[in-house]
Amino acid sequence: MSTLSLTPSSPCPCGRLDARRRPLAWPDCCGRYLDAFDTQPAPDAESLMRSRYSAYVLGRADYLRATWHASTRPPELALDPGAEWLGLTVRGHWPAGVRAEVEFLARYRQEGRVQRLQERSRFVCETVRQTLAGPDEDAPEQARWFYVDGDFKSR
Repeated sequence: MSTLSLTPSSPCPCGRLDARRRPLAWPDCCGRYLDAFDTQPAPDAESLMRSRYSAYVLGRADYLRATWHASTRPPELALDPGAEWLGLTVRGHWPAGVRAEVEFLARYRQEGRVQRLQERSRFVCETVRQTLAGPDEDAPEQARWFYVDGDFKSR
């Protein structure tokens, strides 16, 4: 689990920039999705992918599992506490109605070596009643994007 803590003025780990090419602050970017999961779903597949990267940086397995589609979600998710996430580059976002693909390159350090993870991820948007803990009939019905799977190569 990461010991990184973010303040309201911290730049978001995903590296998203505003219109003036300045890093967005955590609460204006992925923080709103991770910190207010029950009321603020990511509006598109790219935002979900970026927030999932931020969740890896912060060791938030709960968010990763909640945003993984039930049809492909692993029963357990163990994050590597030795991985230090170094940066994210989004190479493309291809929305197609309730489906989308996002290609990205993530860099991380593990055991002193810098690694690269490149993936073309698939996402689906479904209307669900869900909280961070999982499906909940009392939760408001919302359209939510979910990570399904992806094709990747690691170097």
